[in-house]
Amino acid sequence: MVSTASVGIARGATVGDFVARRPTTTRWSDNDMYGHLNNAVYYQLFDAAINGWIMNETSIDPLTAEALGVVVESGCQYFSQLSFPQTLLVGLRISKLGRSSVTYDLAIFPEKAADTDPIAARGRWVHVYVDRSSRRPVPIPAHLRQLFETVTTD
Repeated sequence: MVSTASVGIARGATVGDFVARRPTTTRWSDNDMYGHLNNAVYYQLFDAAINGWIMNETSIDPLTAEALGVVVESGCQYFSQLSFPQTLLVGLRISKLGRSSVTYDLAIFPEKAADTDPIAARGRWVHVYVDRSSRRPVPIPAHLRQLFETVTTD
């Protein structure tokens, strides 16, 4: 497991700190032999929430977009158990918006959690935008930058 210091995340946030939220449900195959979500599932939930949010809020087609957001860093801390069957929400916000990179602050919590409840897991995810052909960094496209600014915390 990655330490808090190395990924810059901590539990301090509550559900209400995440305005952008994406619903999801757990699947039977998400549980591990201990009866809770396997750690790799959290990364799948983060990835689906980020890309689903972007696709729902913009007209971007990830199969044809000239600029792609590729993951260059990720991390997760686990605070309370989640399992199947359970309906969850993945909260997201932007903690840092650079010229070609965006750092997501992510949280997973039960669907019925109150705004003041602590989160069950917290993640950090960094995308660098690159040209589809050359794979060299490019500026974040304007329509994505505008979307990111709506949930930026800095």
